[in-house]
Amino acid sequence: MGLTATKARTATPRREVSKSRGGRPTKSAAIERDQRLIEVATRLFLDRGFDATSLDAVAEAARVSKPTVYARYGDKRGLFTAVLRREIARWLAPLSAAAEMQLGSSSDISVEQRLVEIGREMLTFTCGSDAMAFSRMMTSQAINFPDIAKLGKEEGWLKAVATTARFFDHLVEQGALDVDDTTIAAEVFLDVVVGHTHRMATFGTPTELKSAEKRMRAAIKLFLAGALGSVDRVQNAAKGTQRRRPSR
Repeated sequence: MGLTATKARTATPRREVSKSRGGRPTKSAAIERDQRLIEVATRLFLDRGFDATSLDAVAEAARVSKPTVYARYGDKRGLFTAVLRREIARWLAPLSAAAEMQLGSSSDISVEQRLVEIGREMLTFTCGSDAMAFSRMMTSQAINFPDIAKLGKEEGWLKAVATTARFFDHLVEQGALDVDDTTIAAEVFLDVVVGHTHRMATFGTPTELKSAEKRMRAAIKLFLAGALGSVDRVQNAAKGTQRRRPSR
């Protein structure tokens, strides 16, 4: 993962930026420039950490002028926020895709297997070295920059909860789950599935995907023990009522 600023400069050759008649970059050129800045900044933050990464180093590695970086992001916190927002979107993408896929999956597939598929997508990203590095950086900077912590909560955690809750709403409609509040159920599910792995990542302790999946499967069984158990009780009660009903 160790990509240095020198490598970034080598990997990013100087490019002529197309400009409009007014002297400003065209819209497509500006988008390309911003993408290059974010890519380079991401690697430098990961390699050096937040404190050791400067906007000057990012500008030099991305082959753009320093005033351009300062004008676009204001300061290092603004640049890190932009990088973090993209990383959060990358984390949510597989979760959303997995949830959407399970919404359209066959009813013959068990609820447990559906949740395992969603959990596996989440763990694959959470156990990655980049995700762990960003987790540590975000935690360390949250005290000094509360808006970074707010960003992580609102665009990361809360959106993940909302996505999972919508999937649980679908399961409730099918009669596969019996929970009163799908939002709370989603919070519990996410915490038991990736909470431990996320905490270990924050402490800088790598987790093997195989052991993380074993824990995830056990956690899902415990989660469903209550949710499916209540469904079974309702179904059994209904069957008991039918048996007691006098024949006509």
